[in-house]
Amino acid sequence: MLSSLLKLILGFLLATAVLLGSGLTIALYFVNRTAIAPARPTFANDNPQTKPDKPKVTQVKATSIPKPTPSSTPSPTPTLSESPDSLPPGAYQGIVTWSQGLSMRDQPTLDAQSVGGVAANQKVIILEESPDKNWQKIRIEGTDKEGWVKAGNSKRVD
Repeated sequence: MLSSLLKLILGFLLATAVLLGSGLTIALYFVNRTAIAPARPTFANDNPQTKPDKPKVTQVKATSIPKPTPSSTPSPTPTLSESPDSLPPGAYQGIVTWSQGLSMRDQPTLDAQSVGGVAANQKVIILEESPDKNWQKIRIEGTDKEGWVKAGNSKRVD
């Protein structure tokens, strides 16, 4: 009878040790999983410090292209197209001074649709001002994105 009692106590202690050990292992696993920081999300209006990759251009070899004769085909006249970096008359370069960046709108009103954003300290081209001088039409430098922002949140850069 003593050996049966000893086996019962030993079996109970062994089962308790196995349950505690596995419970502790599972708890440590979940604690370690929650300690890992998630990746930082990126948003469309973030200001990346690197320029976007240029699209890859593959060159195509021409096998035989007939050369036009100068008398038969008129040469097209070159057209002047405005590049995104050129300044229209009356426009000037500026920089966003509002520390949280600005929302660009399609019309110079607070109720207008948002068309994008400009980060703080980003260079812009100020194209025009609204008649009441409360809004400025800007173009983000190096792009063709244009929109209206509240006046007073940018300064002129020489």
